[in-house]
Amino acid sequence: MRRGTVVVMLREARLGAVKTRLAAAIGPARAAAFYRRISAEQLRRLGADRRWRVVLAVTPDGARGPWPRRFARFGQGQGDIGARMDRALARVPLPAVLVGSDIPALRPRHVARAFRGLRGTRAVFGPAEDGGFWLVGTRQRTRLFAGPVRWSHAETLADALAQLPFPAALADRLADIDDGAAWAAYNRAPCVSRSSP
Repeated sequence: MRRGTVVVMLREARLGAVKTRLAAAIGPARAAAFYRRISAEQLRRLGADRRWRVVLAVTPDGARGPWPRRFARFGQGQGDIGARMDRALARVPLPAVLVGSDIPALRPRHVARAFRGLRGTRAVFGPAEDGGFWLVGTRQRTRLFAGPVRWSHAETLADALAQLPFPAALADRLADIDDGAAWAAYNRAPCVSRSSP
């Protein structure tokens, strides 16, 4: 399989406009600061790996952010998250995986395993602890979200898989930090898990 592309979905960390469900639990300033730190750490780790190229899909369109200029970027555009993910994957060289920017445990080894999962199927998903997914990828031009999906729901991954007309591989299970419960679990975890390379 040729060199892949990692698309990182990023939101400009404007106070009150980022991590809104988390902000309801811990406050907008803490949520924005957390998001800035975690997304910067993710970009540093993923961008240092030469097995793939990193591309940023940003919102709002035209956002400049504090993101490294060496990464190509484009706007996510309009529509729900499924439409924006399909659009992002359609814009980049394949094979490609798309990841969120709020996954503290994400390491290059998780992305490498997801790319390996694409060798035998057309799509791969990384299950999240809350029932959603932290990664989606494909090796062929196809719409992955043409059918109905309940977003930000305990059945999001199940819905995404059910509406596909072909089987998908599953990558590692990781936690994204979207709400107060995920924040509490993250803060109960051993500190070493938050800072290991």
